[in-house]
Amino acid sequence: MPECCDACQQVARIVLRGVLAGKTVEIDGLGIFYPDTRRGFRFVPRALPQVFIAYCKEDEELARRLSEDLNLAGFSPWMDVRKLLAGQNWPRAIEAAIENSDFFVACFSGQSVRKKGGFQSEIRYALDCARQVPLDEIYIVPVRLDECALPRTIQHELQYIDLFPDWDGGMERLLTMLRREVERRRPVPAFLAE
Repeated sequence: MPECCDACQQVARIVLRGVLAGKTVEIDGLGIFYPDTRRGFRFVPRALPQVFIAYCKEDEELARRLSEDLNLAGFSPWMDVRKLLAGQNWPRAIEAAIENSDFFVACFSGQSVRKKGGFQSEIRYALDCARQVPLDEIYIVPVRLDECALPRTIQHELQYIDLFPDWDGGMERLLTMLRREVERRRPVPAFLAE
């Protein structure tokens, strides 16, 4: 128990130091602490659906564009280059982000399907996590960034969305699906369920 208390106190000191310096401090999966002149800080819990974006480095520019579009549409995108901190255990942080995300968007391209490494392991980990999601919920969302063949496992089990040659049209389909799924997952109020 004392280790947990020490860790909690350390996180509290970091948050306090940040807001006292006039900066916002975000804790993934929890929310954002904002500086507040009257109360010291204001906390806004995470309410936006989190979308993990898996991509290979060669596709980073398009992944950033996807992240920005998702953010503008009211989602909380998670990208390693934007969320990982210096010194952080990045393999565990990525696994935690995949586990805690509402959706996992895998960006497939001619580059990513042939490349070994992190992108492939993220997809395998997401497939493992998807086994715990109810069968009628959408969790993994494959998107194609260019004309490429999807891996058989993905191609035979999941519908994908093309973000080419019409990025805006593809984004509209993606956002419509994400919004419908978020709405479908909302709990029914008790008085309506009776």
